[in-house]
Formats: sequence, structure tokens, C-alpha cells
Amino acid sequence: MKDSTHKTASNNAEITIALAGNPNAGKTTLFNALTGLRQKVANYPGVTVEKKEGVWKISNHTFRVIDLPGLYSLDAASLDEKIALDVLKGKTKDLPRPDLIVVVVDSTNLERNLYLAIQILEMGMPMVIALTMTDEAEKNNLKIDLESLSESLGVPVVATPKGHGIDELSKAILKALQSSPQIPAALINAQSENTKIFERYKFINDLVQRAVSTPDQKKQQRLTDKIDKVLTHRFWGLTILGIIILVLFHSIFYWAAVPMELLENIFGTFGEFVRSQMPEGMLADLMVDGVIAGVGAVLVFLPQILLLFFFISILEDTGYMARAAFLMDKIMSKFGLHGKAFLPLISSFACAIPGIMATRTIENPRDRLTTILIAPFMSCSARLPVYTLMIAAFFADQLIFGFLSLGAFLMLLMYLLGILVALLVASTLKKTLLKAPPPPFIMELPPYRLPSFRNVLQNMFLRAWLFVKRAGTTILLISIILWALAYFPRYENKNMELSETEKASEQIKHSYAGRLGHLIEPVIQPLGFDWQIGIALISSFAAREVFVSTLSIIYNVGKDANEENPTLIEAIRSAKKEDGTPVWTPLTALTLMVFYALAIQCMSTVAVVRRETNSWKWTFLMIAYMTLLAYLAAFLTYQIGSFLLHFVRTA
Repeated sequence: MKDSTHKTASNNAEITIALAGNPNAGKTTLFNALTGLRQKVANYPGVTVEKKEGVWKISNHTFRVIDLPGLYSLDAASLDEKIALDVLKGKTKDLPRPDLIVVVVDSTNLERNLYLAIQILEMGMPMVIALTMTDEAEKNNLKIDLESLSESLGVPVVATPKGHGIDELSKAILKALQSSPQIPAALINAQSENTKIFERYKFINDLVQRAVSTPDQKKQQRLTDKIDKVLTHRFWGLTILGIIILVLFHSIFYWAAVPMELLENIFGTFGEFVRSQMPEGMLADLMVDGVIAGVGAVLVFLPQILLLFFFISILEDTGYMARAAFLMDKIMSKFGLHGKAFLPLISSFACAIPGIMATRTIENPRDRLTTILIAPFMSCSARLPVYTLMIAAFFADQLIFGFLSLGAFLMLLMYLLGILVALLVASTLKKTLLKAPPPPFIMELPPYRLPSFRNVLQNMFLRAWLFVKRAGTTILLISIILWALAYFPRYENKNMELSETEKASEQIKHSYAGRLGHLIEPVIQPLGFDWQIGIALISSFAAREVFVSTLSIIYNVGKDANEENPTLIEAIRSAKKEDGTPVWTPLTALTLMVFYALAIQCMSTVAVVRRETNSWKWTFLMIAYMTLLAYLAAFLTYQIGSFLLHFVRTA
């Protein structure tokens, strides 16, 4: 019987439709075709699983479309399956029970896909089956009798290749809302659960035999099988994967450089324009240095976000992503990681933010959370200015073994340090807080397909907008707080001969940030750091590269000085403490590099982790253990280094 709460097509009220289907069945393509840009993404209450919904308007009807997580059955063995079942039963908070289910079925894998359709049919809810990939089925000489399928199942069956057939789908939905599905007798009489499972498969097998005619399998060797012999090969597969990752890494790191620089210039110019239009004072400083600089700190990452999700969408649409996960799973599983963690971690070398967002391809919540918590250990591009400045000041033009650049060696060492610590932390997390057996690798290898560029572009821009919306508010708030720490209390220097740079230096020394630098000096002294370095550590929480500009203000070099500025390098070399000893030594520089290789030191990353985990608990845990590890590693580096230097001098 049809539930009395379901609306009919004659109602003016919004009709709720849920899309259900197996992974890789074409559900996302259909969802995008129905809703276009009228989508919103949030998380289901209390979990990190995404809830995607949108609005589909056709004729005089408005449909609220809910895209359920991809699942193979309703047996609720995984979190995704439990969420889908709760939505279908109307047990999800702030979400009405669907009035109709559109079950998305891959025409090239009818037997497997129809099992979920049969389970939903048994619930007695109005439903329509949307057959995707029918164009591919035709290419493989598969002939599907839609009328026979519809008659046997008792529900409308519509072909929707590549998101087409929307008019036919809407007519089928309006018709289905007027009647209740009739469950086939063969599925009603089963007594036990085991018998029911057997009867479902028997029913599906008989149905496919009647409704589908298949070609001679001996004459048909699928192109997918031929390509997989190369792309999943233990040697050639990994080689090709390495090349693809290299291109991906190169694009995020280098291709995004020009638009990122352009965005920086736009926000810089806009800030100068706003300052010129406002009277001098606190409000102008807040707008320019707090609000505009804070928003700019977020939007400057947009080119990387767009490029990352452009490539990820193409790799997923073509079917290659599943092969990459398959290839890497054996290596990653030794540290408790899923094969799909490989791409997010690689992406994090460019920036941890898109890397963390890329973990959405990992279905298991614990595997995804583990990957999120270790992604910031990858040495991102924002750490490079710190590394470059320290190497230029103390390790430039030095060789080891007579031919290897010491600077290049130290740079490589920082990257390797982050990778090693990330793997050790992942292994520890999976044995303690996120304890779980080694993740089983059960993944369908879908056939290769040409990507839908409409789907790719839509997914790319949707993710970019989510990044701005989700991270922007938190980052803006922290930016204003950091601005206030450096701005207050105001220090009035009566020496009229000081330059603007010197005045800025005096202000930051006497600000709350300066006081915090003095406050934490006893804590950072065992690392070889003084209060001035402490100020730079605090300010660099806005973004790691801010460390360089903060030092240039402290040492009266100029706010816009960069890591290659010879004046700043010389200022660092000649900086003295109150007792006349050098502030910086090669050991101090190495210690600082080790600290930055492991410390979180980036509010943008913190904001995205909070949004992606939907939890402050895990966010604070990540900040705590990364800071602790960074401190311990830096402490050991400085103390052991000091001991060895003392031993060498006295030997």
C-alpha cells in the first residue's frame, strides 16, 4: 500500500524525490542534469557524510531532489547504507520521507544494480527506475526491452543516457505518484532472510534472461579488459600512475601560480583603493588588513581548488580513479591507510586544503578521517618561503660530498620528514583512536568512459563555491583576531625621524602579539628561539608564508620583502639578542625548518578540517598532536645539535 503521507502530482506542495543507486552507476550525472546549479551540500546530522540536494522544476511542479550516498544494498552494513535507509524511512532530522524513489541502474551491469532496486521495491514506496549507460549497452550489442522490465517489476523504467531523457523521466514520476507499486509474488512468499536473498537473485536472473539479449561473449572482448592489462600492471601501472600524479602535482603547483599571483595583486590593489577612499584610522586598517586580507587569504587558493577538482572529476568520470586506488592499496594498507588516500596526500604537497577536500572520495569514515588528520604533514607550497629563506641565509652555495647542494638536500629532507611522520601517525591512529581492522579493498573497476565535461565543470565550480562558503567565515574571523593582536594596544612613538617600516616594527613589538612573543619565550627558548621569532610564529598562524613578512617588519626591512630579499637575509644573519649573541645560527635555522615541516601553522587548514570532520574535537586533537610533534622534533634537533657542536669544539 502507498503511504498516506506521500504527495500526489496534483498537490501544489513540494515533492521530495530521492536518487538511489550503486557507486559508478551514473547517479551524479543524473542529479546534475536534474538540478543544474540549484544544489546545496551539507553534512547529515552528526556525521561527515555529505548530504546533496537540489531543486528540479518542471511544468508546474517543484521537486526537491535528494542524492543518497552510493550503496549496493539496504542491509545497513556501512554508514552510507544506514544513512540511506534512514532517509528512505523518514528517520533523518530536518528531512521529510521521500515521496518517490528514482533508482539509478547501470544498463551494462543490470544484475548487480537491480538488487538494490528490488530491495527498495519491497518497501512498497512509489519508484521509477532510471536506466543509465544505455548508449554504452548498445555499443556492446546489449538490447534491453524497457517494456518487459517495467511490466515484470511493476514500476516505470526510463532510459536516461548521459543525463538525457529528462522529459520522459518527469512523466514517469508524475504517473508513479498516482499509484502504488505492485511487489511481484515471487518476492513476497520468502519466509527467511536467506530464502529472500536467494529469491531476489533468482527473480533478477529470470528477469534479465527475458528482457536482455546479449551478444556472443567469445566475440566480445571489452576494451576495458585490454586497457586494464596495462594500467593495472604491477610495473607499468605504477609507472603510468606516477606520470599522471606528476602532471597533477605540476598543475596544482605551477599552473595555478599565475592566477594565484593575479588574485594576490587584485586584493592588494583593492586594499590600497579602499584605504585611499577611507580616512586614516582603525576602521581603515581593519577593513584592509583584517577583512580584505583575510578574504584574500582564502580566495588565493581558488585556482588550486579548481585545478584539483577538475583533474579528480576527470579521473573519476573516466574510471581511472578506481584503478589508482587499486594500485596503491597494497602499499598504503601497510600503514592502515586506504588506497584512495594516495591522491589526497599527493595533492597536499601543493596545499593541504584541496588535499583534505579530496578525501571525499574515501567512503569509509575512519579511513577518511585518518587521511584528513595526516594530510597537513605533507610539505605544502606555503612552507617553501620559510625553507627558502633559511637555506638562503645559512646554507646557500654549500656542497656535501663535493657535488650535492646542501640546500637541495635539506629541502628534500623536510619533505621526507613530513611523509615519514604522516605514515607513522596514520599507523598509530589506526591502532588506537581509530582502531579498525586493515581496510578490505573491495572495489568495482568500472568500464572506461569519456568524461562528461558538463559534469566535470559543474562539480569543479560547486566544490570551489563550497570551499569559499565553508572556510571563508572561520578564516575571516581568525584574520580579524590576528589583526587585532598586532594592532592593539597602539604604540605612539614620538621619534618623528622613524620611517613607516620602523614605526610598524615598533608597533608589533609593543602589541599584544609582541607581548605574547615575550610570554612564550621561555617555552620556545629550548628550541633556540627568542621572543622575536615567537612573534613570527604567532602571526604565521594566519598562513605559513606570513612568517617571512613578519620578520621583515621586525627587522625594519619592509612589509613586502620576500624570502629572496638580500636585505632581509643579511638582517637575519646580523640580528643580535640583548646579550650580544646571534639570534640566528645555522642550527636555529635548521630547527625552525623542522618545526614548520610538522606544525599545523595555517588557519585555512584548521578551518577546512573543522568543516570536513564536522567536529572541533578532531580539529583540536590535530592541532595539539601536530604542535607537540613539531615541538619535540625541533627540541631534539636543537639540543642534539648543540651537544654535537659543543663536543666537536671541545674535542
